Amino acid sequence: MRGLLIILVTAVAPPLAGCTNMHDLLTTAQVSDANTLGSTRTLAAHVPGSGAPWPAADWWKQFGDLQLDALVTEGLAQSPNLKIAQARIVKAGALAKLARSALAPDINADLGVSRQRFSENYIYPPPFGGSWYTQGQLELNLNYDLDFWGKNRAAYDSELGKLKAAEVDAFAARLLLSTNIAHTYIQLQRAHDQLDIAQALLKQREGLLDLTRQRVDAGIDSQIDLKQAEAMIPASKQQIAQIEETIALARNQLAALIGRGPDRGLAIERPHAQRPSSSALPSNVPAELIGRRPDVVAQRWRVEAAIKDIDVAKAQFYPNVNLAAFIGFQSLGLPDLLQYASRTMGIGPAVTLPIYAGGQLRANLAGKNADYDIAVEQYNQTLVDALHDVVDQLASLHSADTQRTELDRGIATAQQAYDLAQSRYQAGIDNYLQVLAAQGQLLAQENLDADLHARELDLSIDLIRALGGGFDNTTLAATSSQS
Repeated sequence: MRGLLIILVTAVAPPLAGCTNMHDLLTTAQVSDANTLGSTRTLAAHVPGSGAPWPAADWWKQFGDLQLDALVTEGLAQSPNLKIAQARIVKAGALAKLARSALAPDINADLGVSRQRFSENYIYPPPFGGSWYTQGQLELNLNYDLDFWGKNRAAYDSELGKLKAAEVDAFAARLLLSTNIAHTYIQLQRAHDQLDIAQALLKQREGLLDLTRQRVDAGIDSQIDLKQAEAMIPASKQQIAQIEETIALARNQLAALIGRGPDRGLAIERPHAQRPSSSALPSNVPAELIGRRPDVVAQRWRVEAAIKDIDVAKAQFYPNVNLAAFIGFQSLGLPDLLQYASRTMGIGPAVTLPIYAGGQLRANLAGKNADYDIAVEQYNQTLVDALHDVVDQLASLHSADTQRTELDRGIATAQQAYDLAQSRYQAGIDNYLQVLAAQGQLLAQENLDADLHARELDLSIDLIRALGGGFDNTTLAATSSQS
């Protein structure tokens, strides 16, 4: 049998290769090297030091807010989106197992019983012809694709690559959810800070209105001054109402992100997140980022799967050899079915020759080559975007640090002006209008401070996300190999 297979394959392969040439069908894309993209000087310009650890998987804990920790943990456990991502992993795993099944023999049993009248004018002579007989058949069948060209193995490896990509996509979904929760939480914190300032501004304007009424009664100010002071009160109350709406919406959004109903949002208290102390980068970011960013890693697995799909398409140009065998019993009449004389058996190869398919094989290979080129260029673009993402966050953090220095000076100056105005008012040198004006400038600076503090927190979250949010491809590979 082995000799027969060798003869069959060697006989049909050379002429077949001649009529199904595929050597002119090639891929064109090349995978980029992160170290050749040129980012070292740019990264060094924005960060004074390096060597910091990569973000931890529970990176949100470094913001020092237990309520944020609880919300992210609850979201990761309850979110329907993450359960969808997990279901995709299960589906990809099932497809991989399905592809692996082609590597093993297919064995099945066949039991058949039929009652049949044989024709008098056919191949069965009397007494069979013209009579009724019961036919019985009990067989064990084996079919095995010998996979000479590795088509089934390549198909299995392709599905494994897609499974790996699905696993990484699940982490990317976790990272997206956790960062969205954190960003929304920071919006809620910012809204609370703005509410404090707006309420203080309302109190100031109410004091200004009382003072203006006194001055009008004393004949110092006019009714125009009074109306202007009165007009500021509804504006302040409207601003407070808008901020309270923002707080309510942020709570609702947080409840939705963690997979709960809106009542869950009512239990969320005022946030108290703090910016992490350091924004230093890990060493050798460009090279290691390819194993730390889940989007980059997932796209690389898709490239690997595309390579295997090309191998499958190439293998289809060659003969497909299947080995078929059967053993069992056949008889006319059930009483004799299991008799030794009723045994039947057979074995032999089945060779499928793709002699002419109207260009189907070449078109299929050309399509798989194009899929590979697309996957590679998508990987290259993802890598470029990943590096730019890191640099963008660093540039924004550097700008925020500069703004923080200037804003702190502005707040200190406004505080000094307010303290001086109060002192002069208490000494009878200035009137209360000067105090209110100085307080208004201080509140404006505090409002800028609340905005900048929220932006600093948001940028810290985005830098953690840009660095992969705690993903480690080596850990995933180790975990997958043990499963």
